[in-house]
Amino acid sequence: MDKLERIYALHNLLNDARYPIPRRQILQQLECSRSTFMRLVNVMRDYLGAPLNYDSSANGWYYDRNGEHPYELPGLWFNAQELHALLAIHKLIHDLQPGLLDDQLRPVQKRIEHLLESKHLGSGELTDRVRVLAMGIRTNAHAFQKVAEAVLQRKQLRLHYHARGSDQTTRRTVSPQRLIHYRDNWYLDAWCHKRRALRSFSIDRVKQTRLLDQRADDIDEQTLQDYFADAYGIFSGKADHTAVLRFNPTAARWVAEERWHPRQEGEFLADGHYQLKLPYSNPKELIMDILKYGPDVEVVGPESLRSVVHEQLGQALGNYREKS
Repeated sequence: MDKLERIYALHNLLNDARYPIPRRQILQQLECSRSTFMRLVNVMRDYLGAPLNYDSSANGWYYDRNGEHPYELPGLWFNAQELHALLAIHKLIHDLQPGLLDDQLRPVQKRIEHLLESKHLGSGELTDRVRVLAMGIRTNAHAFQKVAEAVLQRKQLRLHYHARGSDQTTRRTVSPQRLIHYRDNWYLDAWCHKRRALRSFSIDRVKQTRLLDQRADDIDEQTLQDYFADAYGIFSGKADHTAVLRFNPTAARWVAEERWHPRQEGEFLADGHYQLKLPYSNPKELIMDILKYGPDVEVVGPESLRSVVHEQLGQALGNYREKS
């Protein structure tokens, strides 16, 4: 009988017993020495969190059953690297969406930190050594939890949605398809039963939510990809234009290694400039990305996009002209 088998055997003995079990009986059942048994006790207490106690009057071992739930052996076993990875994931989730799953994950984090410390593998300081800088994040943890529940349970969702563009709130019944984390914020791709079409909802704009009993309509993956992933950025729809951008040699060192779109095409030109071609439909987000490069980029085409960028740069320059 190996170590793992003995742990399970000891757990079953203690779990089924109503009274403390004498050590002699345990040694016979586990076919092991006293020293081996004590090593098992230390493993179960320190590593597996077992409420294992000794009753000197009965000279026996038992499980403390004062907790809210009966003790169960963990279903998953992790090594040090996996435990560190779990802590890092928790840190990532917390920093990306403060408050999201904190109540559910906090006990897990404390348990992992205890396991690492008991094995001299470090402690929870990993979360202090990892920083996730989320810029422009918009939070709505309550709405996120409801939306995530609807996505995973494949249930329809009724929501009140406030659109920034129109400044209007509408009631929608949607069939959630998938959650999207994009530029530090969460979005829901869903079939909108009001519009009879696919729509993307910014979760921070969801004001009220209610999970319905009706099963969500399923949209096939290819349709979702064609609608949501073809255009540029978060805007959906079929891409019907191609932007041609030329970056100077300084910016090229960064842009050449960036992914702006899954179907982008880029090449270095003979003069050291970098030319990037991108499909798009709604140019709004693309224009914002172009403007942040200022003088390091030129819109070569199409002319409609070049004109809009030229106009916005002129308006920006106007903010710095001296008032007459």
